Amino acid sequence: MVNDSKVKDAILVVDDDLIFLKSVSKLLEDEGYKVDTAESGKEALDKSRVEYYSLALIDIRLPDFDGVELIEKMEETDPKMRKILITGYQSPAYLKRALTLGINAYLVKPLKTDEILEVVRRQLMERNKELEEKYILFKDSADRSAAFS
Repeated sequence: MVNDSKVKDAILVVDDDLIFLKSVSKLLEDEGYKVDTAESGKEALDKSRVEYYSLALIDIRLPDFDGVELIEKMEETDPKMRKILITGYQSPAYLKRALTLGINAYLVKPLKTDEILEVVRRQLMERNKELEEKYILFKDSADRSAAFS
């Protein structure tokens, strides 16, 4: 059930497993998030170019892209979007590469409901904090500029 009357951040869930897409979408929608889904990397890129998402949950294995490759491309279109990689294995070298290319967090399958929600909430809080800090810096800079005009 939605916790409050306003819709929270928009989230894109990317996975070729339809059961996973539906279950995670429902979980996030029940928490009040606006959720969109994509079954391929191309579909995710197309959607991220025309819609604004605060966060994306991206499976490591997609039919047309490697998840890290998709994250790298999404970093080019929207670097402020938080990106969470979903993986079935933890190769240290692969995860290190993913971290350098723009993932903010990762989840290892099988996923637990509370784990998904905790990572999503934490990433959105960090994103919002970063945006607030940038806004304050911008506003302070604009105020100082106006004072000297």
